[in-house]
Amino acid sequence: MSQIAVPCTLMRGGTSKGPYFRLSEVPEDRTQLERFLLAVIGSPDERQIDGLGGADWLTSKTAMVGPSKRPDADVDFLFGQVIIDEARVDFKPLCGNLTSAVGPFAIESGIIKANDPETRVRIFNVNTNAIIDAVIQTPGGKITYEGGTAIDGVPGTAAPIELFFSNLVGTRTGKLLPTGNAIDVIEGVEVSCVDAAIPMIITRAEQMGLTGYELPAEIDANRPFFDKLERVRVAASHAMGMGDPTGSVVPKFCIVSQARDRDGRKAIINARYMVPATCHRTFPLVGGQCLAAACIQKGTVVDGLIDVSDEQRQTIHIEHPVGVLGTVIEFEGMRDAPDVKRIGFVRTARRLMEGRVFVPADAWPDMAEELAV
Repeated sequence: MSQIAVPCTLMRGGTSKGPYFRLSEVPEDRTQLERFLLAVIGSPDERQIDGLGGADWLTSKTAMVGPSKRPDADVDFLFGQVIIDEARVDFKPLCGNLTSAVGPFAIESGIIKANDPETRVRIFNVNTNAIIDAVIQTPGGKITYEGGTAIDGVPGTAAPIELFFSNLVGTRTGKLLPTGNAIDVIEGVEVSCVDAAIPMIITRAEQMGLTGYELPAEIDANRPFFDKLERVRVAASHAMGMGDPTGSVVPKFCIVSQARDRDGRKAIINARYMVPATCHRTFPLVGGQCLAAACIQKGTVVDGLIDVSDEQRQTIHIEHPVGVLGTVIEFEGMRDAPDVKRIGFVRTARRLMEGRVFVPADAWPDMAEELAV
């Protein structure tokens, strides 16, 4: 079997990791790009044994980065969520965790030049049209990955990477509350449909027959829960004006409950995030953004579970299976109709490997001869 070789950098971004490519070095056509990324990751296969994937949603991700022609951005970033057990790549969502390594990759690959002592990288996300401001530590004009910042879900510490996202509201539907209501009853379940960074259906855990404190493995084993979830998700997607979500990972689904005091760290809300047929092992940044927006919007299903102020900049601490995610949200106006401006996080990242990835030549037929090895 003939193969081709394509330059690739494997990076950890936040609590996820995946291969990063320059946009100019992967197929431009989405159909060909999907075929190529499936071969890179090794899908469809539950072990992804014939590719770089780690048989987990957090490690079945890809990033494509290149110079931007937009006046408000330095780089363009296209994210691809490779489905593990299907021959499909979902280009609809944005991965906030992989976003944290976009700036470092852009610097390492020479797309942008580093400054001293830090470098601001303006990222345009092609998937959602969001603009992200990333601040990377670059003392002496050289990127450093060493530092004292710890994030739950990643061992050790590393240099902090600040991420602030704007243009987040209504990424798919044009509205923070796509149905026009803070609460809807769908399939007998009280839900809040919210669209900030990603469209998400939020409900209290007890509405789905859970406590909300179950570990991901316990939830994954509860197939009746996911059957009910999918019925609600399909109906809610239509109510949000998004049509049939079958075959797509959006809209997402999240269950919430009261936060607990874990080792002296009291969060505002406890949550579990579905992706959507399994439970996320931690809590993704895009989910944190959407849940934070739901917390500062009065009248949603989280009311009564949380204690938030009317301050127009505050941190929403979200308890998840392995720790707490702090989400900074800035808004204008009152909480009955907030105008969300920016949502931010502190993440870390690290370059793991750099080289070439080998895939069958038929994964990118147009370049089979030029990239043959």
